[in-house]
Amino acid sequence: MKLYSYFRSSAAFRVRIGLNLKGLAYETAPIHLRRNDQSRPDYRSVNPQGLVPTLEDGGLTLIQSMAILEYLDETRPEPPFLPKIPAERARVRGLVDIVACDIHPINNLRVLRYLARELGHDEAAIGKWYNHWITAGFQALEPLLAHSDHTGAFCHGDSPGLADIALVPQVVNAERYQLDLAQFSTIMRIYQNCMRLDAFAAAHPRNQPDYEP
Repeated sequence: MKLYSYFRSSAAFRVRIGLNLKGLAYETAPIHLRRNDQSRPDYRSVNPQGLVPTLEDGGLTLIQSMAILEYLDETRPEPPFLPKIPAERARVRGLVDIVACDIHPINNLRVLRYLARELGHDEAAIGKWYNHWITAGFQALEPLLAHSDHTGAFCHGDSPGLADIALVPQVVNAERYQLDLAQFSTIMRIYQNCMRLDAFAAAHPRNQPDYEP
């Protein structure tokens, strides 16, 4: 397997966690988003969208982190990322979508660049934008996790799954932007439980071959 990745990409971070949880070995092909490697013709021939992650598995080329993770879960079912009961699967997917569909897309690098370059916002304004949308998402996630009998050591039960894979990179992003996370005690408890596991710790941006301080 080859994973086209950028150390700071939260979407690539998700896939790294998933690969690690499944115990799958992979080669990292760094795509430096801030240097616009994603616009090179050779990478566009791999992923015409010019985003990361992209996963090559044998003759397959897979894009979009959540699609990749569900592919991994369907082709390598142990340990499972999703519960078996349909209602519980829907719960987990709902938690995932708060991060992957509502928070992440409007805090993506290309959005932040547009805010800076096209709209003229400075770093302080961009940081306020970034943390506003994380806070809005986490204010929904926190009670959904805190008040559910399905929540255990992790987002759903006592084994890490798809919701944890989505949550952890978003917490790391929030920490990077110095968001006060004290109000989100359940989220932080789950995050800390995840980061005690090698699969999550090894996927952290600072542990990637292309990491830059």
